[in-house]
Amino acid sequence: MATVPLVRVCERCLNEPPALRRPKTGEKICKSCFYDVFETEVHETIVSTNLFHRGEKVAIGASGGKDSTVLAHVLKTLNERYDYGVEFVLLSVDEGITGYRDDSLETVERNKDQYEMNLEIVSYRDLYNWTMDEIVATIGKKNNCTYCGVFRRQALDRGCVKLGISHLVTGHNADDMAETILMNLLRGDTSRLDRCTEIVTAGTDSPVKRSKPLKYCYEKEIVLYAHFKQLDYFSTECTYSPEAFRGTARAIIKNLEAIRPSAIIDVIHSGEQFVLQKKTKNRMPKARTCTQCGYLSSNETCKACVLLGGLNASRAKIVLDTEPAPDQPSAAAISRSLERLSF
Repeated sequence: MATVPLVRVCERCLNEPPALRRPKTGEKICKSCFYDVFETEVHETIVSTNLFHRGEKVAIGASGGKDSTVLAHVLKTLNERYDYGVEFVLLSVDEGITGYRDDSLETVERNKDQYEMNLEIVSYRDLYNWTMDEIVATIGKKNNCTYCGVFRRQALDRGCVKLGISHLVTGHNADDMAETILMNLLRGDTSRLDRCTEIVTAGTDSPVKRSKPLKYCYEKEIVLYAHFKQLDYFSTECTYSPEAFRGTARAIIKNLEAIRPSAIIDVIHSGEQFVLQKKTKNRMPKARTCTQCGYLSSNETCKACVLLGGLNASRAKIVLDTEPAPDQPSAAAISRSLERLSF
């Protein structure tokens, strides 16, 4: 008696042959069902957290990478499908990294036309009179991600203010969130543990509300979505990122995911349950204005101005061959202190 072979079909529609196994759930599904479930999950995240309101103008932090490109594509799709009534614009930062950011910005320029969105680019050179290439040449590769992170965050804020926008969405995904939780645990940064998983943040040192529509999306699924949709994105990693501490947390998360695929979401749900004690919350800084640049800050001098003070002192020392002023620590001194303190 002949054996009838089993026909493998999509576990959702039971019609098309499966094209992938979802990293998040292990389901074997076809491309159409994958698009539908991925976009629907993002939509449900947006609706359940009331991320947008009709008539709102929202900036998308666009780097040209897979996360921000998928974010722009999905938000445009959902905005048209569900009639959010939101105007999205692309906002990019030129950090001044030769062979990396200049190439990725070409991708963003193409995305602008592909998604029919306006594009605004702000640069470290215009804002701080420094590029990341110059900063790394001054301080070395250690701790350079701290400088870039502080400057980039403020650059995005300033870009939003320039555009008259008070809401910025970023492409942070579930892997990023899990890594951040683990990093805060490893560093003992208890002040951030109960807020690092929030989907919407509006800190004391920023005039802009930030949100993460891809908070529950696995990085592997974002890559698959971009691949199957044939989206135009830049895939090269930052030249200076291998030295970042986040790389250590990322390796741990990837190892956990290999053993237990749900580990990423499990870590996020655990992080969402962290609550600070009252005595810790009472020590949280209050909003004020930076005495040097006039920007919002949780301290008398904002983080960007503190870092710029050291960089400018080092630049002056190189040019004039003199010691930096007593109240202006060198970039090297700040870099050493960053090994003990985390911004």
